[in-house]
Amino acid sequence: MSDTPFGFGLPPEEPDDGDEGKKKDQQSGGGQGPANPFGFGPGGPGGLGADNPLAAMFGSLNPNDLGAAFQQLGQMLSYEGGPVNWDMAKQIARQTVSQGTPDGTKDASIGPAERTQVDEAVRLADLWLDDATSLPSGAGSAVAWSRAEWVEATLPVWKELVDPVAERVGAAMGDVLPEEMQAMAGPLLGMMRSMGGAMFGTQIGQAVGVLAGEVVGSTDIGLPLGPVGKAALLPLNIQAFGKDLSVPQEEVRLYLALREAAHQRLFAHVPWLRSHLFGAVEGYARGIKVDTAKLEDVVGQFDPQNPEELQQALQQGMFQPEDTPEQKAALARLETALALVEGWVDAVVHAAAKPRLSSADALRETLRRRRATGGPAEQTFATLIGLELRPRRLRDASRLWASLTDARGVDGRDGLWAHPDMLPTASDLDDPDGFVHREQLDFSELDKMLGEAADGRTEKPNLTKDEPKDDEKGDEKGDDDK
Repeated sequence: MSDTPFGFGLPPEEPDDGDEGKKKDQQSGGGQGPANPFGFGPGGPGGLGADNPLAAMFGSLNPNDLGAAFQQLGQMLSYEGGPVNWDMAKQIARQTVSQGTPDGTKDASIGPAERTQVDEAVRLADLWLDDATSLPSGAGSAVAWSRAEWVEATLPVWKELVDPVAERVGAAMGDVLPEEMQAMAGPLLGMMRSMGGAMFGTQIGQAVGVLAGEVVGSTDIGLPLGPVGKAALLPLNIQAFGKDLSVPQEEVRLYLALREAAHQRLFAHVPWLRSHLFGAVEGYARGIKVDTAKLEDVVGQFDPQNPEELQQALQQGMFQPEDTPEQKAALARLETALALVEGWVDAVVHAAAKPRLSSADALRETLRRRRATGGPAEQTFATLIGLELRPRRLRDASRLWASLTDARGVDGRDGLWAHPDMLPTASDLDDPDGFVHREQLDFSELDKMLGEAADGRTEKPNLTKDEPKDDEKGDEKGDDDK
């Protein structure tokens, strides 16, 4: 993710306003540069506000914008919600999107022609995937999103992912004060919680906003971020992705539609997969500890005129995974689960595209390198929950799924998604041949028995000769009572 300090200015224009909205935002004072993280910082050494706190905070603003700035400051300090100020996160994400990407590409509304192209690409991709996987289509509809629409559609899932970590940070912020002071510091603790929610909101908003300029669909990071059953593509980002590839835009769009449609099939027809992945994220988050020593230093030196110091602490080395067997297991489980999802998609899409697209190999390698050099998934997870994924696992998983296809066929390969205990483990990724040729357990009968037990339809098991029946047990009990 970008190292540019996060900040907030005035609310962004709607994406339908296109370039004009961007101009309005620039004219109104929003979107300050890196030297001014909060959009209303000091005017510089020797400038306005050297001795006046209010001038220091607001001196760089146009007087017409002071009302909006005070409103934002009040919003930040009066927030009483959960660990993350999600209203602020949404606002920052929308503002980040409205500023455009580093290459100068600005967000724009989606036209009818682009919607038709996406719909046709997803429909054709689903047709090709029918030959490459036994899982049926999982996309009930295809949608073309602007970057702002991607932000709106994915924020509910980001909330589910980030809140557990933010909760831990919020608790740590209250623990840094000595116990004897906490009873007397109610207002201060309240302000710290509000500031913490705002800081997390700005950080997450910036991260999601930057990511909106990079992703090409709703499943780029291996997790289902969008609504169920909707295959989503971002035409503007697809165009930017294929700009320097010397590949026809139609092939780029179709290849990325194959990936999106393959993800949709997996998440739609493996009902336990979503909770398995999100459970792994939450399990990892539970093992994260906060560097309270660093937080104590920051809080002890906290200057209300420089609230960005607290924000920078949240970004730089605050998260430290616990070095325990449980935490290591949670990390391995999460990395392996994401690698298996991405590896399966990579293998299935390659099987579908290779006979039909001359650029299939080049597009596959481009996407692999994009992930290996720190693509959206790695950067976003590292920023939001301190998690560094290991891209090498993606190639290992892809090779394993391809080997399974050769050894067991499409049905045998996809059948492993029937139960989480049938999937390869991290050690299996190190020894794919051993897993491919190992006899797999059949969980279908076990699942059937468990389902019948839940419905109360299971019969009592046959008793052994030596085990007394219930009425015999009663007789023996009666004899003992005599």
